[in-house]
Order: sequence, then structure tokens, then C-alpha cells
Amino acid sequence: MKSGSMRILIGVIMATLACLLGVAFARGQAAQTAPAGQAQRPQMAEEVFTNVQVLKGIPVDEFMDTMGMFAASLSLNCIDCHVAESVDKWERFADETPLKRTARTMVQMVTAINKQNFKGVRSVTCYTCHRGDLRPKVVPSLVVQYSAPVEDPNEVDIPPNAKGPSPDEVFNKYVQALGGAQRLASLTSFSAKGAFIGFETEQTKVAMDLLAKAPAQRTMIVHTRLGDSTRVYDGRAAWVAAPDKPLPLMTLTGGNLEGAKIDAIVSFPARIKQAFAQWRVGATAIEDKEVVVLQGTNPRQPPVNFYFDSSGLLIRVVRLVDTAVGRVPTQIEYSDYRDVAGVKMPFHWTTTWTDGQATVDLTEVQPNVAIDTARFARPAPAPRPN
Repeated sequence: MKSGSMRILIGVIMATLACLLGVAFARGQAAQTAPAGQAQRPQMAEEVFTNVQVLKGIPVDEFMDTMGMFAASLSLNCIDCHVAESVDKWERFADETPLKRTARTMVQMVTAINKQNFKGVRSVTCYTCHRGDLRPKVVPSLVVQYSAPVEDPNEVDIPPNAKGPSPDEVFNKYVQALGGAQRLASLTSFSAKGAFIGFETEQTKVAMDLLAKAPAQRTMIVHTRLGDSTRVYDGRAAWVAAPDKPLPLMTLTGGNLEGAKIDAIVSFPARIKQAFAQWRVGATAIEDKEVVVLQGTNPRQPPVNFYFDSSGLLIRVVRLVDTAVGRVPTQIEYSDYRDVAGVKMPFHWTTTWTDGQATVDLTEVQPNVAIDTARFARPAPAPRPN
């Protein structure tokens, strides 16, 4: 059933547009809105979706990332596992199918393997064996054995005390490439407008607005055909309010919350260094060009890799999200740096993850503007499309 990248593309489109729009409706729009000033409890998968038997007790955003792990590991889309009628009748996503039953068995098997052999650490995942195939290969490939290995810079191994520049040297070069510490410190906020293309916009270019305030607050609003899609990080918590999500207002948790924090900090990059307890320095190549890699780690969190080109500019960030069946990556590539009030800012970036891909092109940036604090508050639930 595998047919390369197009298969994966179809799978992602179905996962982000079909699954997300419909499955939650089987239980109704049960988003719980907390009173003002109180934290909102993230809803668990079994509280939102119907016929969840194994993946219970995990937040909705982690549940969807788990679906992304399945899609990436097996190169399947929603209706490969769910019945074809799910496309038109959302409640049919709850129907039983042979592949859904097999998936549950596989999840239980992998959980048992990790518990019995790796003290519960998710050392074995779906991707360990499947590698993009529905059925794991059992015969060695001579083509793979005798061909040059494909190097993935996202999988760079950075040992302790690796030779090369120190983290401070890399950060100092980065700060200078952006315009210097004084100019970075003078940038305290900005608003931007631009264009957004993603699976949720059906690959159609739409308008977007971006608001950011130091040290780490960020709001992005994408004006889709179905309604506004809003992502907010207020400095501590993060939410997504969008018409194509399983909840009208979805609270981000775990690695998704940390990812929102990183996105906000990168908007004011002088603060990246303080965001992690430990740093390692390594090197790899992207498109045959050498890059320096800074890997930041915090206790009980996956590492985050920052990639810098020869000029010192940040060109890629790779972060991970823990799911019930293993870690899934998110990659953000930055380019088209331009001067804004003496500070170089990326005007183009592409975000790629197992559930989709999105590209942003900024058209204008206004530095040091007054932004109402309410713009970084928890957004209102998104209206459902008619």
C-alpha cells in the first residue's frame, strides 16, 4: 500500500482535515471551558473520541501526535485504517476495522517489549520495524547494504565533550550575525503580516497575522476558508483554537507546549541560551553545507537541536514530542533574513511534522509596537464550520 511521498502527503491531508474535523463530533463538542483565572484541564482522548480502547489517559494533542506516528511509520492515511465512509459521515470513524484491531495489538506488544526489556523506556516504537512500510521487511536488502548511507542531519549524534567551538562561541556568533546584543535587546515586540500555506488551507495561500512580545509571548492567526486558526503562547500555557481541530479550543501539553515556548523564544533569540540547562555542540551537513549544531536539554524533556550556517544564522530547529508510542519530530527551517530595526529576522519558514507541513512568508514587520496583553490570553473557542 506504500507509494512514496505522495502516499504520505495524502495521509497527512486526511489526518489533519478529515480526522480532526470529524471524530470529535461523535461525542459532541464537549470542550471544557475553565472559569477566568483558572487553568483549563486538558481533555483526555477517551473523553473526546469514541471507541478508544488502548490509547486512554493521554491528552487530545498527544493522541493526534500518536496518529501522526502511525501515519509516518506505515505510510497510511485515515481511511486505510478507518472505513471509507468516514470521509462523509464523521461518526463512522468509530467503526471497527481489521487494521484498527491490529494496531491495538501492536501498541500492546510494543508496550510489553519496552516494559520487559527497557524498564518502560520507549526504545522500541512503530517506526523501529516498519520504517514506512505496512509490513516490516524480513529479508535484508542488498541495495541498502551496498549503497551509500543516507545521512539525516536531524539524527546527528552529539557526544559529550565533542570537539569544536564552545556553546558560548556559537551563541556569540549568532548574536553578532543578527545585529549585536544591543540591537537585539532594543527589540521588545513586533507585529507582522504575511501569507500562510498549509494542509489546513488546502495548499492555498491565505493571510496571517503574527504578534510577539518579549520575553516569550506569541500569537499567530491564520485566516482560513473555514475560519480563523489561532495559536497562542502566553509565556506559560498554549492553546490552539481552530475550526479543523478535534476541539474548538485545544490546550497544548507536554512537547507541544514546550514547542510553543521555543517558537516564542526564537522570536527574541538572545534568550535562547537561558532556555536550556545544558548545551552540547556538534556538526553535520545540510544540503552538502556544513552546519554547527547546538543541542539544548532540560531535565525530563527531549533534546532540541539548533542548526547554524557558516554566517552564524539559525537555519533549522528540530524538536521532539513524546507520544504513547514514541517520539515524533517537528522541523522548522528559517531563511530569507532581512533587517528590521537593525535586527535580522527570518521572513520565511517552513514547519514540517508527521501530521502536516506549513509555510509562512512575511510581507511586513512593525517593530516595537504596543500590543494589548489580551492578544496573548487564552483565545475563544473557534466556531464550528457550517
